[in-house]
Amino acid sequence: MDKKQKLDELQEKRAKYAADLAEKMKYFHGVRHENSLSELKYTQIMVLRDMIRGLEKEIGDLKRGVHD
Repeated sequence: MDKKQKLDELQEKRAKYAADLAEKMKYFHGVRHENSLSELKYTQIMVLRDMIRGLEKEIGDLKRGVHD
C-alpha cells in the first residue's frame, strides 16, 4: 500500500468515526450518577475521541513523511 492509499484510508476512517461521534453526542447529556447505560455511552464517546485523535496524529505524520 503506497502513502496516498494509506492516507486516503486513514481519512476515510476518521470521517466515519467523526460521524459516529457526532451522532452519539446528539443524545448524550452527561453521565448520570449510578447509571451504567450513561457510563457506557460516555466510555464509547471517549473511545471514539481517542480513535479520531490517533488517526489525526497518524495522518499528520504521514503528511510530514515520518512514516515511510
